[in-house]
Amino acid sequence: MMATQEKEFDRSEINRVPLMIVLISGAFVAILNQTLLGTALPHIMSDLKIDAPTAQWLQSIFMLVNGIMIPITAFLIERFTTRGLFLSAMGSFAIGTLICAISPTFSILLVGRVLQAAGAGIMMPLMQTILFLVFPIEKRGTAMGMFGLVIAFAPAIGPTLSGWLLEHFPWRSLFLVVLPIAIIDLIVAYKILVNVTKQTFPKVDMVSIVLSTLGFGGLLYAFSIAGSVETGWISWSVLLPVLIGGITLFLFIRRQLKLETPILEFRIFKYKIFTLTTIIGMVSFLAMIGGAIILPIMMQDMLGFTALESGLMLLPGAVLMGAMNPITGRLFDRFGGKWLAVLGLFLITTTSFMFSFLTPETTFMYLAIVNAARMFGIAMVMMPVTTAGLNQLPDRLMPHGTAMNNTMRQMSGAVGTALLVSIMTTQAIPNEGVEGLLHGVNVSFIVAGIIALIGFILAFFIKNSIPKNVNEL
Repeated sequence: MMATQEKEFDRSEINRVPLMIVLISGAFVAILNQTLLGTALPHIMSDLKIDAPTAQWLQSIFMLVNGIMIPITAFLIERFTTRGLFLSAMGSFAIGTLICAISPTFSILLVGRVLQAAGAGIMMPLMQTILFLVFPIEKRGTAMGMFGLVIAFAPAIGPTLSGWLLEHFPWRSLFLVVLPIAIIDLIVAYKILVNVTKQTFPKVDMVSIVLSTLGFGGLLYAFSIAGSVETGWISWSVLLPVLIGGITLFLFIRRQLKLETPILEFRIFKYKIFTLTTIIGMVSFLAMIGGAIILPIMMQDMLGFTALESGLMLLPGAVLMGAMNPITGRLFDRFGGKWLAVLGLFLITTTSFMFSFLTPETTFMYLAIVNAARMFGIAMVMMPVTTAGLNQLPDRLMPHGTAMNNTMRQMSGAVGTALLVSIMTTQAIPNEGVEGLLHGVNVSFIVAGIIALIGFILAFFIKNSIPKNVNEL
């Protein structure tokens, strides 16, 4: 009882407004950085004299390192102080950004991307953990809603800002825009950030870290390669990392279940609602990331729109999603997550099928409106189901919950991108011109719609999204 009172007192003593600003700024630069680079690849290829498969590694390596770092974040949170870990992660990100901005060669640019990804991979789960520890359970929905606003706003302006910068400045300007925000956030965090996570000093189990790296890294690498037109799924370059990743991931999970203090606690899946909401979150993230990849490719390569126009098409949906996140956060705190998820997944399912009837005559307005409705639905699902699931966990398991949630989302994004892009390319009929190419896009959205429909059905089983008591494992 005494410990509980002390914990509540400490929580109420924390000034949450500057803390939220620091966390949101960190999330903003990490996500903005990911969305800026896509449109810059042709410029980088031309300037550094590299081919497309080589340039694509700038995207792949970020996702790979990011995916490797996220699962071990729970261990890092329990090993180091909140303040020290956040400053190290943001410092790594800022140094990586500086290296990218001044890099004279591709190799140095790749090193910068690795440092960026290592920092970003730690930051996202750490930020969510801090939010859940400093906010009482009845205000977590609102806090996550504000967090979600920025997570949505960064991709909203990313492609458009990138397109504008590339028209007026060299590609290095993309990193120079991100760098000042990262440095300011680092300075402010140094001044105001306090330690809120509990250090339990778990032992460094190098076997687990190696297995986690090979397992998650192998699968993410395979999925990123599978999504490319050159290889497809039936190739040793895909099957070998899938095999290695699958076997080592199995060994990693088995080892974690035997360890007294695991690197990543898989027993949190005993909380049924956490498991259910994690699956639903993966479904909605797959739908979101798949659409964000497929639609710009379709607009530029098949319908003749520019990169800037495709960015502008995505803008209303991303802005709407950002604006809705604080509202859905408040609705969650009042009504729970079940019906928000049901309505959101109904919209995602419907709009996915609406994208499966595209023709050469499809207008910019149709794409923008349907995508906006789709993002409206995603806003009703993403943060509410994440909050509903994490609310089931006791504070001591929060680092493991946020790390697992982010890891599963990363995996679903990689699988979704690979799956939908490969369907789009394999189902295309090039001999029939634009209509034949659009056939592949339509089939990929039918698959996305079916996956969203599964999530819609699962949403009806969400219970106790705002529990009054959280029991220990």
